[in-house]
Amino acid sequence: MARYRSGLYDRPRRRKRRQRYTISAFVVIGAVIASVYGYHPFHRSDHTASVTLIGTDVEDATDFAAIFVPAEAEWKPKVDLVEHAPRATSESNPEVDELITEATALTGTKPSRIIDARDRLNEVLSMPMNGRQRAFVKKKLSGLANKWLFSRTIFEHDRLCSSYKVKGGDRLRAIGRQFKVPYEILMKINNISRPQALRAGETIKVINGPFHAKIYRSAFTMDLYLQNTFVRSFSVVLGRPGMETPTGRWVVKPDGKVIRPTWTDPTTGKTYEAQDPDYPLGSRWIGLEGIEGSAKERTGFAIHGTKDAEELGTARSRGCIRLYDEDVILVYDLLTPGFSQVVVAE
Repeated sequence: MARYRSGLYDRPRRRKRRQRYTISAFVVIGAVIASVYGYHPFHRSDHTASVTLIGTDVEDATDFAAIFVPAEAEWKPKVDLVEHAPRATSESNPEVDELITEATALTGTKPSRIIDARDRLNEVLSMPMNGRQRAFVKKKLSGLANKWLFSRTIFEHDRLCSSYKVKGGDRLRAIGRQFKVPYEILMKINNISRPQALRAGETIKVINGPFHAKIYRSAFTMDLYLQNTFVRSFSVVLGRPGMETPTGRWVVKPDGKVIRPTWTDPTTGKTYEAQDPDYPLGSRWIGLEGIEGSAKERTGFAIHGTKDAEELGTARSRGCIRLYDEDVILVYDLLTPGFSQVVVAE
């Protein structure tokens, strides 16, 4: 917490910012405070892909074929996700309300200071606050991500997104590997219909990855980050009693991303193909490898899809992490094998 009082958010500078944004703050403060107490913490992603998908855990997949194996997937230092289980409080934190108002005012300036607002709200996540405040901050950050991340727009001074001029011989998969993001997300944000449509001389938007995820078992929630910046929250299904999803740190396996694999139920021995009407898996499978904590050296676990929305927020799997199909497609297109980490916490 010290960095808020001695760094970016020290009180003298805060008083100056209040003076600069007083007019804008009065305009938005009523709407902001009202929203804080009316927002539900989970919302469905607006970004879906029109591609075939993956999935496995309908209780720990055994047979699947890898489709993406990046080269040079060396291990990187531990990521330090923004939200370190900050101290919860039952009461509203007035300092958080003030910072929310200031950040919201930044989005209404001409030109809009989207990146400043994003970074300020992301820092706020580390502060103690009540659940409604935290949900509102995440909602605002998710909305901003639609502008700075899930679009072709590149904002000035954004360290997370930049432009890249395509050279002769460049391949989209190699460009994605260079920036530690899957090529699928580059196709989406640049409206590229197929990898072969990339043309030398054109300038595309790139994302400086990798993405990471943090899962809270007590809340059945997955928070997605680009580096250490919050992007979006998802409701998940986790392991049932006796087969709990292990806490600790995981990495996406180098050969862990698969689309609609054949799967054999280890209990019944029945084998399911993707075209089967009762195919029990979702649309994506993202295999994980445990590297720290209770997860260390554990295998057979994954993030994958489910078509049953009623499962969300419950403990029904054999330890895998299930996402609604619409969401697992997005997560699949963001997590990079060998680089993206997944932290499971209480």
